[in-house]
Amino acid sequence: MNRKAALIGENGQPAFGVFEQGVERINFQDYDLRSPMDRKLGRCAKHFKFNQFQFIALVSPQLIVGVAIVDLKLLSNAFVYLYDPQTQAFDEFSFVQPLARYTHIDTQPESGSASFRSGKNKISIEVKNGRRQLRATLKSGVTISADIDETDAASLAMCSRAGYQGWVFTRKNAALVCDGSVVWAGKHINLAEAKALASVDWTAGYMRGETFWNWGSMSATLRDGRRLGMNLAAGVNETGFTENALWLDGKLIKVDAVDFQFDRYLPNSPWRMRSADGIVDLVFTPLGRRKEKINAVFIASNFTQHFGVFEGELRIGNELISINDCLGFAEDHYARW
Repeated sequence: MNRKAALIGENGQPAFGVFEQGVERINFQDYDLRSPMDRKLGRCAKHFKFNQFQFIALVSPQLIVGVAIVDLKLLSNAFVYLYDPQTQAFDEFSFVQPLARYTHIDTQPESGSASFRSGKNKISIEVKNGRRQLRATLKSGVTISADIDETDAASLAMCSRAGYQGWVFTRKNAALVCDGSVVWAGKHINLAEAKALASVDWTAGYMRGETFWNWGSMSATLRDGRRLGMNLAAGVNETGFTENALWLDGKLIKVDAVDFQFDRYLPNSPWRMRSADGIVDLVFTPLGRRKEKINAVFIASNFTQHFGVFEGELRIGNELISINDCLGFAEDHYARW
């Protein structure tokens, strides 16, 4: 495999573009970080301005799970939520650590680990032999043990400019086969038996100090048995390149820029997502959402992640794929960091 060894080159600049085989290491301390007026910044500034997060979703007709670890250096947070599409039962758990205590995310998107701890609540993500292992043990009694198979799936790995001096690297995948179990509210759900599919988002970089994004994601099994994954975004990571893609049985299909149409102040209203190349034309209907607002001295976040169903059409080559009642996510997020 001809994977790029490191993102930052000898000239102190990142490589921009889409990397078909991924990037082994995000060597951010080698970046020639400067102020907008070209003053060189040292290792301390490089450390505190560098943001990282991982998000994993598990989707099945019986259960939707979202888990995230976010390291903003001055603050870290993690969340876990669980939703039953059949009964509409919902639980969420959110934790914050000042100065990112007990939080760690490696800089190896293809092989590293991540962890977060707050009291008796523990979350970890580790890659071993092509499988991304998610483990969560919460004080509430919720436990998650999911092994996500990434061995035969083509990931979307890309790096784009962010503002005047920044850049963002992201590595995403969707509709991945997984197994394991979830214990929640007295129920024990076997992920393989539930035919759960996973999506993975690994992101790091020197992001715009004030930014926003809209995001859409889907992991579904089509009526003919093929696995369909989707990742769409607007407002971030689209300076010259985009992170928009579909996956059919693990094969990556790149998608052009996407227009998101929705009403932020009517949270139950549908979203429209259409790509400039005509591949994507979908409507997303929310079933529920996780919302969080953080307004600290140096950091602010207005975060809404909806889970719901997609309807519409995908045009891939000469094939028209009808999308009906496919579970997924839509997100609206403002951030200052």
